Amino acid sequence: MTVPDFQSFMLPLLKFTVDGLEHRQSEAADSLANHFDISDADRKEMLPSGRQTRFDNRIAWAVVYLRKAGFLESPRRGKFRITEKGKEILKANPARIDVKYLMEHGNPEFQQFHRPSHQTGTHDEPNQEECGADIRTPREVLEAGYLELRRDLAQELLNRIKGSPPRFFEQLVVDLLVAMGYGGSRKDAGEAVGQSGDGGVDGIIKEDKLGLDAIYLQAKRWENTVGRPIVQAFAGSLDGYRAKKGVLITTSQFSPEARDYVSRIEKKIVLIDGEELTKLMIDYGIGVAADAAYEIKRLDTDYFEEEL
Repeated sequence: MTVPDFQSFMLPLLKFTVDGLEHRQSEAADSLANHFDISDADRKEMLPSGRQTRFDNRIAWAVVYLRKAGFLESPRRGKFRITEKGKEILKANPARIDVKYLMEHGNPEFQQFHRPSHQTGTHDEPNQEECGADIRTPREVLEAGYLELRRDLAQELLNRIKGSPPRFFEQLVVDLLVAMGYGGSRKDAGEAVGQSGDGGVDGIIKEDKLGLDAIYLQAKRWENTVGRPIVQAFAGSLDGYRAKKGVLITTSQFSPEARDYVSRIEKKIVLIDGEELTKLMIDYGIGVAADAAYEIKRLDTDYFEEEL
């Protein structure tokens, strides 16, 4: 099965600690994976940031919420165990432990933790979204918001590119490739693009700063899907330059047949569609500017370790 939401981990996680011993998250992870019959592939699924698996992230937040509610405690770095309050909770044999349950049965401090924006001491009941099966961890909410902003920005970029003159698009490609480490200087790369002008090649750019090899470019603002015939014609045009490397960039998308074709030929041709183009522009800072930056910090447990 897919990885359950972090609330679904709470009750089996608390039951795992009923022995009263100290446990690490890795121990609990194996137990929960067996409990929910989670496959190795699902356990390895990464969050969008690529820094942590979704499985480990949700277990970690389940531990945090149970600890804030007073059901678990952390006696030592990287370890947790059940509290007397947690044992009493298990004796009550709840059918499910979730955010709503923690709000009702957890320590008063949990409400402040879960509702940090409330300053009056009164708290609304959690809504259905917060208590439903699809609730995400705070980290997942943050990353989902980031991805949504990124998608909106990518669409804005693509709309601007499609509405710009052809020469601007060619220069944009140069700026991007130079930012990625190709083309030597921007001046050299700019002179190269648009100089060949025939044979289906729009320009040539150095593969490295020394110019040991060249990459041949075709950059077109297409609206329709780019099919195999156009890609095949570009591949054939490389023969006139005795070239084996090319980059074909479009503002639309490539057909499956086009992608299959370049995967089977000897020449190395990279296809960059509109989605990939805007992704690279955002990653390398082309046509975008920083708006806000948020630094996420964690507890430095080393600072609190006693010296022996």
